[in-house]
This record gives sequence, C-alpha cells and structure tokens, in this order.
Amino acid sequence: MDAADEQGFREFVSARSPALMRLGFLLTGGDQHGAEDLVQTALTKLAAKWQRVEAPEAYARQIMYRQQVSWWRAAVRRGEVVQAAPPDLPGADRTHQSELRMVLRGALAKLTPKQRTVVVLRYFEDLPDHQVARVLGCSVGTVRSTTHRSLARLRLIAPELAMELEAAT
Repeated sequence: MDAADEQGFREFVSARSPALMRLGFLLTGGDQHGAEDLVQTALTKLAAKWQRVEAPEAYARQIMYRQQVSWWRAAVRRGEVVQAAPPDLPGADRTHQSELRMVLRGALAKLTPKQRTVVVLRYFEDLPDHQVARVLGCSVGTVRSTTHRSLARLRLIAPELAMELEAAT
C-alpha cells in the first residue's frame, strides 16, 4: 500500500468507523467487545484488499455480515450462548427514546444469533429478502421463516416495542 492509498484508508476508517461500529453493535446483540472485534476484523481484511476494492463500505459491511454468521455457526457447534446486558449507568439519559433503545437492545440480545442477524440485515440495514439470503448463504424461504419467528419472539419478549410500532404507523 503506497502513501496515497494509506491516507485514503485512514480517511475511510476515520469517517466510517462510527457507522460500522453501530452495525457491529446491532449484529452482536449489544456486545461492545464483540462489535469492536467485528469492526476490527472487517477493517483488517479491507486494508489487505484496499487497492482493489471499489466500494469499501459495502465491502466492509459484507465482511461483517459473513464474519458474524461464521461466529454464530461456530458458537452453535460449541454450544455457547452469548448474552450482553446494557450497563446501568448513573445519570444516563432517561428519555422515552433512550428507554426504547435499551428495550430493543435487550430484546435483540435474547434472540438467537441467526435471528438477530436476520432482523438486523432485514430491518436495520433494509436489505430485501433475496439479499439477506445471499449474505447468509441460505434460501429466501429460510430468511422469511426466520424473520417471522424472530418478530414473533420480539413481540413476546418486548411487547412495548410492538405498541410503539403501532403508534408510529
């Protein structure tokens, strides 16, 4: 990587790291360390191919999706269940939106990694079913059934989210 490419990469990292971190946080169910690992892995892989990549953010996001899928597949084989609870911070913002974010974070953490990944890709990244299926390496039917089960579980876990969605529409 020459000096100009290195500078371009540094500028990309500086500008897009917060957005990639938010995506990582959602994909890992609120696990700060897992999100940091996910972003770091994506940026490391991106740096190796920086000169050949035309759309660096799309490439980094794709790496993050695939890496998260790889991690949850490995966790299933090991039988691990990762749970992250939001920290209790003194003096934290007590507004309604803040509370909803905490409820959403907690509800996402209670989904299986596969369900959480499908919900994040489908609703937070706004990808259509066929793109989610391609990213996860499964069929569109699997994405749709997983989405249906995930939303049903979210309604049970956090009914206040369902009421907010109805009020917003």
